Formats: sequence, C-alpha cells, structure tokens
Amino acid sequence: MNLSLTDAIANVAVRDMRRARDFYENTLGLEQADSMGDEMVAYRTGGTTLNVYRSEQAGTNRATAVTWAVGDELEQTVADLRGKGVRFEHYDVPDMQRDGDVHIAGDMKVVWFKDPDGNILNLVNR
Repeated sequence: MNLSLTDAIANVAVRDMRRARDFYENTLGLEQADSMGDEMVAYRTGGTTLNVYRSEQAGTNRATAVTWAVGDELEQTVADLRGKGVRFEHYDVPDMQRDGDVHIAGDMKVVWFKDPDGNILNLVNR
C-alpha cells in the first residue's frame, strides 16, 4: 500500500451537529455524501471527503484543520462567504502582509475563518 497515491480525508470535530450542518451545507455549500445521523456527516469536497463528527473535544485544535485550494477564485469566495456572515481571522504571520482579510506572501494568498465550534479553516489561492 502506498499512501501517497491515496486521497486523504479531513476530520473535523463539532459539538452541535445541527449547527455544524447548517454551516457546512448552507454557508460553505458542501453536499452531503453520507450520514450517520447525529454522529457524523461526510461531505463531498472536490475529489475527497470531509468528515464532520460529534465530539466533546470539538474546537480544541488551535491550528488549521482544513484547507481548500480555490485558485483564482479566492477573492470571490471570500466575498461570497463574507456575504453569508463568515468573519475572517487575522494572524501575525512572519513574512506575510495583509490586504483586508487576505494574508499575502509573494504570490500566495490565504484567508482563515472558523466554523461554529471554533475549528480553524482556510482558503488558499494555490
């Protein structure tokens, strides 16, 4: 088995599945691929899957949990999410400047935001 040839699946812990489903489906626009009731929902995202599952440990990760590479659609995606009430995080990252909500390092642009449980998500133009 060569894991480098296999898609990875991201897992995000949440406390309130109803609130999480609203965010991931209605705010982010992800389509449900599978469900285990109130315990787990799997979403299609590109050629991979994002598992959102109920856990008392939700929101304890203080680092980025999920990244979407949106390419040239970064600014439009930011505008769309902002229109849906998403607030973007601002971080002091060495060698990065900020233009509004977008952090920039050379030709790389990135934004961070949180889901309702405080999980850190981001978009990058690569």
